[in-house]
Amino acid sequence: MKKLLATVVLIGCTTVAHADANAYATITHVKPNYERVSVNVPRTDCQDVQVPIYSNVQRPGASGTDVLTGMLFGGLLGKGITGKDNGAAAGAVFGGIIAADRAQGADRVITGYHVERKCVQRNRWEDREQIKNYRITYNWNGTYGTSYTQREYRVGDRLPVTVSIQAD
Repeated sequence: MKKLLATVVLIGCTTVAHADANAYATITHVKPNYERVSVNVPRTDCQDVQVPIYSNVQRPGASGTDVLTGMLFGGLLGKGITGKDNGAAAGAVFGGIIAADRAQGADRVITGYHVERKCVQRNRWEDREQIKNYRITYNWNGTYGTSYTQREYRVGDRLPVTVSIQAD
């Protein structure tokens, strides 16, 4: 019971007085605080490159030598497989046809080049120092205080303050 009474008396003795709500302190010192941060500095690298131009070009067809070579190989293969002259003759015909067909058609070939500008964006990270906050010292009626702020003040600026006085 005595502890409870002492606490009530102590709380009852504490007084709070509020000074003028429009009080201004004068800033006497400003110190910027820095921090190191990584910043992305993108860079674009460009270069001129030659790009091929493609076209389809018709092949001229088989030459007599191509067909004759196909017939010879076809004849030898036909004779070797069947062992008969009829097999050799059929092989020669098919060899000539295959040689002639292979030579026909179109090829996709490079017929020229044109220049294009190719650009690539590259990320480059740089460490930089930037202001984290400001430590300001101020004076109000001979009483000095210190605070941290994001706002940039100058020495001599006036700062609105809320003053409360508490007596125990």
